[in-house]
Amino acid sequence: MNRFRKISKLSLIAVYLVILAGSIVRMTGSGMGCPDWPKCFGLLIPPTNANQIEWKENKNYNSGMIIKHDDKFIVAKSSFKTNKEFQKSNWQDYTKHNYSDFNPVKTWIEYINRLFGAIAGICTLVMLILSIKLYSQNNILLLISLLIVIGMGFQAWLGKLVVDSNLDAYKITLHMIVALIIVCLIIYLIFITSETNKQNIIKDRLIKNLMYGSILLTLIQIYTGTQVREYIDIQNEILGLENKKLWLNQATFQFYFHRSFSIIIIFLNLILFYYIYKRNLNMKLIKIILILIFSEILIGLIMFYRGFPFSSQPLHLFIATILFGVQFYFLLFFQNYNNYEKRNLSNT
Repeated sequence: MNRFRKISKLSLIAVYLVILAGSIVRMTGSGMGCPDWPKCFGLLIPPTNANQIEWKENKNYNSGMIIKHDDKFIVAKSSFKTNKEFQKSNWQDYTKHNYSDFNPVKTWIEYINRLFGAIAGICTLVMLILSIKLYSQNNILLLISLLIVIGMGFQAWLGKLVVDSNLDAYKITLHMIVALIIVCLIIYLIFITSETNKQNIIKDRLIKNLMYGSILLTLIQIYTGTQVREYIDIQNEILGLENKKLWLNQATFQFYFHRSFSIIIIFLNLILFYYIYKRNLNMKLIKIILILIFSEILIGLIMFYRGFPFSSQPLHLFIATILFGVQFYFLLFFQNYNNYEKRNLSNT
């Protein structure tokens, strides 16, 4: 069980790294750094300069390799070796999208994001294998681990759709939602395999209800944040990076809602802090939650008044997902108590 818990924690770290890498991809506009999926320009190791995706004579090309020719991407129909003249019959236009820019930095940012995804996939697969061995001790481990592996596969498929759709905003948002579901499932496994957690059940319905409200508000804030991010992406395309300070000159309702909603989140969590303190309960998690909330607000203010400094956007999203994870972990203590109550009632 100890090995399973360790690989679960490792899987959680790996998934969070994927979320962080994904937010960096979006901040830098690197989502199309690799035009195809799962390979990158039809290669296992992506190119590092434009010369590597140009047509060359006497060169071997494998089926599916992508090059840039006449300002557009073309893909090799089959494996062949070129001669002294370009033969159009060996190639076909890459038609999944019309994106044809190449930037080696963006290509490698996207490629590293995919590597993190592969590492996370391997970790969750190992977790599934270990859960099979532990089936006789706790069969729920196998079910949840299987759901996580299926979720990771679904995420990979969504990643392909995101690339093929040239970064459709709806698919990107769905990508984030599935990632949060996977985070919840892994945290649940970590919780139920820890004896220490089971000994610290909180028997307070008021705090439980406040915690439910807190996590709901966080989910609303994350969702509205994705809407604001989509608006920022559009402004970036229109005005460019050199005019960051102008991005919010004509901000939408979603931005003002997102900004003002943080006040409600602070208020509710301060109430939660008060009752936890008043009842002399463990303050560790609520302190972490408040630190994360105030960090989020601080970064939001920096972005607004300092014109979106580099790394502020992915950090803002990353902290929001960590906050959600901590809140969900805290919530499990109450849910476990509910189950405990039901078991006691059934035994009387």
